[in-house]
Amino acid sequence: MGRQHVDHGEIVRFADERVNLKRDDATDLRAQANRLRDRLEGYLDEHPQFELRKMLLSGSLAKGTALKSISDIDVACYISSESAPHNVSELIAWLAKRLESAFPNFKPSQIKPKTYSVGVTFISTGNEVDIVPILYTGDPEWKGNLISQDTGEPLMTSVPMHLAFIRKRKDAHGVHYAQVVRLLKFWAKQRKQADSDFRLKSFMVELIVAYLADRGTKLDDYPEALAAVFTYLASDDFRTTIAFADYYDPKSCASTVEPIRVWDPVNCENNVARLYTNQNKQKLVDAALDAGDAIDAALRAVTKGDTVRYWQKVLGPTFNA
Repeated sequence: MGRQHVDHGEIVRFADERVNLKRDDATDLRAQANRLRDRLEGYLDEHPQFELRKMLLSGSLAKGTALKSISDIDVACYISSESAPHNVSELIAWLAKRLESAFPNFKPSQIKPKTYSVGVTFISTGNEVDIVPILYTGDPEWKGNLISQDTGEPLMTSVPMHLAFIRKRKDAHGVHYAQVVRLLKFWAKQRKQADSDFRLKSFMVELIVAYLADRGTKLDDYPEALAAVFTYLASDDFRTTIAFADYYDPKSCASTVEPIRVWDPVNCENNVARLYTNQNKQKLVDAALDAGDAIDAALRAVTKGDTVRYWQKVLGPTFNA
């Protein structure tokens, strides 16, 4: 039936062409972030008391889950918390000044404070590195507090621990964990373009896929894997709390009545979906139901034209086979 027209191989081809960040492009972007890290380390060698302690590539580029449409490079900057202000606007302005000292060859126009980060632009490429401050007190696992973009409150985090969490799932599932995540992020992007009120964070996608994979969902057949994720979202209706035992006992997570409960795998006090409303939840569940129905119809379709049209409901109008 429909699988003779669109099967795992066709989804792989589409992902390579339209969804995934190319390997060479990812290498170039990582190299730019690493140049900033190397410059900071060189500056620290000469100024060991400098307040900026370390830079680490973070976000989807570091995790290998970036889409082709990636717009910036996320870098965490660990800061000695004793000397840094804790008010977010003051902290960002303070960080921008410190970056000007650490990168004296950059023009002032290349270092711009933003709401929760500092943007550093490379003139040669036009790419922007988004530097996010993390207040650090010397923890060996590089735990520190970042300022929540949702609430403005300090949130404990650790970039190395997050990357290790993702790496564990990638090691268990080969290329398939990251690819299923990217396909779902691509689907979510289509939904956001169609409905500005639709919400689904990239981090939540990574955690939902990790949760299902940990419980036996197979990821090596992409039509089946996508269908499984959408079926779970539509049928569970977020009644289940998503949490992980990598770094804490899930039973220690705070009890909450928030509509969606997806706990940060390194911080059982941080519900990643804390600000999602019942309306946000319903839009997400309804969208998953529609996507799951479309895949089911695609798998049963008789003609290639019908199969492709159903897949376009999931992966957008550029999908073809």
